[in-house]
Amino acid sequence: MKRRIASWENGHSSPDDFYGPLLCDAFAASAAELGLSHDQLQDSALLDAAYPASPDDAIQTVRQLWRADLNRYDPLLTAEPSEPAWSEASLRWLVAPEPGVPRQRTEGTRVSLGDVAAIKTTADMFAQLDDQFGGDHARHAVIQYLSNDVAPLLRGRYTEQVGRALFSTVAEATLLAGWMSYDACHHGLAQRYFLQALRLAQDANDRRLAGSILSAMSHQATFLGRYTQAATLARAALMGISPVATPTLRAQFHAMEARALARTGDVAACEAALSAATKALESRNNEDEPEWISYFDDAELAAEAAHCFRDVNSARRAVVHAENAMSGSHVRSDFFATMVLADAHLRAGDVEEACRVALDALDLGEQLKSARCVSYLAEFRRNLSASGQSSAARDLAEQAGENKLWVAAGR
Repeated sequence: MKRRIASWENGHSSPDDFYGPLLCDAFAASAAELGLSHDQLQDSALLDAAYPASPDDAIQTVRQLWRADLNRYDPLLTAEPSEPAWSEASLRWLVAPEPGVPRQRTEGTRVSLGDVAAIKTTADMFAQLDDQFGGDHARHAVIQYLSNDVAPLLRGRYTEQVGRALFSTVAEATLLAGWMSYDACHHGLAQRYFLQALRLAQDANDRRLAGSILSAMSHQATFLGRYTQAATLARAALMGISPVATPTLRAQFHAMEARALARTGDVAACEAALSAATKALESRNNEDEPEWISYFDDAELAAEAAHCFRDVNSARRAVVHAENAMSGSHVRSDFFATMVLADAHLRAGDVEEACRVALDALDLGEQLKSARCVSYLAEFRRNLSASGQSSAARDLAEQAGENKLWVAAGR
């Protein structure tokens, strides 16, 4: 260890992906502040939200993103999303030729389907943690796993069959990294993860997963106020996987379109998209659905509908759908649905019930580390303040005074 430190001090080498983050934690500083930035971290291409031109480009870029993220490269963590990148990615994916065959490498670690299964199992574990505790709970651990354990496999030796499975599984894991980064409100970083995941899914010839990645981009675009882009991404997802779309996937894509349309104020188009989502979900057969879309059920669709009707100021309909959106098994989703219910009651003029429901949401989300959850609470607090002073609001503030999410939302 002494030799390592001496080498770092003399400038002969830099801390690797393991020691770099430890030093950042020890000194409570970023990699750049400690002078640990690697050449890749200084590369302006890392901040370029471009759709990769080839499988090798996707591998190289995602490896650099993982490493930079792991070393807390501030320009990346604070980067803004690029609007043109959404359009470019969806168009290039839609018109892409036959997927490139993952190159059969002759060097590196031999990769088997067992290795792919290990990645899948590990990513599923992290997905459960994300769902239960929020994106900022284990996000760093996910990136460390991807950078340290998965990145070498992408540069390993594998057959075409294994390569397809590897790309698909890593695309799904990178999608998770994107969702967790989005939940932590690192929006530019999240968008870049989504872009790399989409390219990996393209070369895995996994059209269904690629469509779901576009749907995630649509979700983020709506959250960020880019409603036209969000609707376009949802439509691109539906169009791009039409020959292989399942009912649940179609329902999700229609729901994402509805969320965007609600924000634009197009009530008729929003209701038409919601109707299409409901009709699609009614025809689903769970045995024919990808495992990773199984979470999108009647409760999830009700939550999306509640968001829509709240946003078009149909408070009573929002209340009805929000009350049907509690799954009991997805903590963060239930928190969002409960906050939408609280906001709907507030918009309907029932301040006392709104405050009671908001307190329920705070109890439910006490364990969540999620900047998105904080943003929902901040919006509710602004709306509650605008409704005027009331005893219910004062009681809520008193009871919630030490809740971490409530405190964060008031900053």
